[in-house]
This record gives sequence, structure tokens and C-alpha cells, in this order.
Amino acid sequence: MTTMQDLGPAGRRAGLPAGLLRAILQPVLARVVRRIAIRHPEMFARIAPYQRADFLIVPSELPFALHLRPDPDAPLFRAVPKAPLPPHDARIEGPFFLLLNLVDGESDGDAAFFSRELTIAGNTEAVVSLRNALDDVDGSIAQETADLFGPPGRAILAFLRRQGAAA
Repeated sequence: MTTMQDLGPAGRRAGLPAGLLRAILQPVLARVVRRIAIRHPEMFARIAPYQRADFLIVPSELPFALHLRPDPDAPLFRAVPKAPLPPHDARIEGPFFLLLNLVDGESDGDAAFFSRELTIAGNTEAVVSLRNALDDVDGSIAQETADLFGPPGRAILAFLRRQGAAA
């Protein structure tokens, strides 16, 4: 069974260079953030002071980072190179499955931070605002994202959840 760590620093086991992997993800990530903006305007209102802040989410085992700007008028969510990281206001870094569980509402961000599984840098107020906005959403953003892609999306999320539970 292939895990995220089996893919190595540049996804070489899968045969995909990091740049190609990022390019493949771009339309998916753009669709996800647009759908979330439409379905959850209250989330964007909650993060109002930081709507134009640039957040970097850095899954430690993946060959890319995710750049999020929660601007309801022009939401941005894209994969970016890890080296060098682009300019940002806040950075959230940790293992992929921990980050997934945080978005899925299955992990406690404070506990992860204090146990040093999760690293926060830059504008911590913006990160707390983002976390609070995610916490206020009824249901799971991860599940909504999976549902957006139908049965294949739900199967991938179920697989990732199983992998995360086994990790």
C-alpha cells in the first residue's frame, strides 16, 4: 500500500515531477476554493480582517505547499514550490494527515501546536482567525470537497482517512 511518505520528496515513485503535480492540482484547487466561497460566505466574513492575507499550508511530506488567500471576491488556493516559499503573512506546517484532520474537524489544532506537531509562523492572529472560521463550519470542508468530485472524490477521501488512521 502506498502512503504519502512512500512518494518521496518529489513524488518520484508516482513518476510525477513536482512541477507537473502542482500543474495538475491547480484547476482542482481553484474549483474547491470557489465552491467553498459560494457555499460558506460566513466563513469568509469571519476571517474579514485577514481576507487578503497570504497563508501557506506546508504538508511536510509533500513536494509542494498550498497558498491560500481567503478573499471572497477573488479566492486563491494553489500549489506552489516549497523552495523557495513565496512571500506570505502566515505559515502553517505539519504532517499531511494532521493537516487533513484539522480541516476535517478531527484534530485539535491547539494540542497539535503545543505538542509541536504543527508549526505556525508569521501572523498568528490570522492563523487563529482561519482556524476559528473553519471550526464554525457545520460539517467537514474535507467531506464537502470530496463530494464536489462525486464517487471518486469520496473514495479518495475515505482512502486518505484510512491512511491517516493507520499512520
